[in-house]
Amino acid sequence: MSDLASEAPAPAAPSVPAAPSAPSPQTAGSAPDPQDDSGFARLAMVTIDCADPVALAAFYGELLGWETRHVDERFAILDNPEGGSPLGFGRVSGYRPEPWTEPDGSKHFHLDFYVDDLEESTAKALALGATEPGYQHGRTLRVLIDPAGHPFGLAPLEQAIGQ
Repeated sequence: MSDLASEAPAPAAPSVPAAPSAPSPQTAGSAPDPQDDSGFARLAMVTIDCADPVALAAFYGELLGWETRHVDERFAILDNPEGGSPLGFGRVSGYRPEPWTEPDGSKHFHLDFYVDDLEESTAKALALGATEPGYQHGRTLRVLIDPAGHPFGLAPLEQAIGQ
């Protein structure tokens, strides 16, 4: 859990636009249909904990080509230009990177991105401040570490679309 709650109250983060609402298959007061697997929640945003949301938002903004909607020293939001969920970055006091590359470490999450050219995209990400760990667990996915210590993967787009 983020320790932001233990700090002084921060100004409210900008609101995330609501996803379009789908018509509800149930009427008011009726029990949910156990056969309805459409879900009842929509992803509003993925938020990544870090020590410096300004720097990490700048890194991912350049990596993805996304525009910044909001940034301050406690929180930043990048808008997805394709209309999907935005990406958020929240400051956590005492943040430490995940030790996933250590034998007894584990990762908590990771992001994977499709790229047109794996070598060129790797070079660009490294120039932005990513690092490349010595261990790579596959030949088709390049694992890099963002400036806050989170692993992320780059994979050639042609593999995703079967070319």
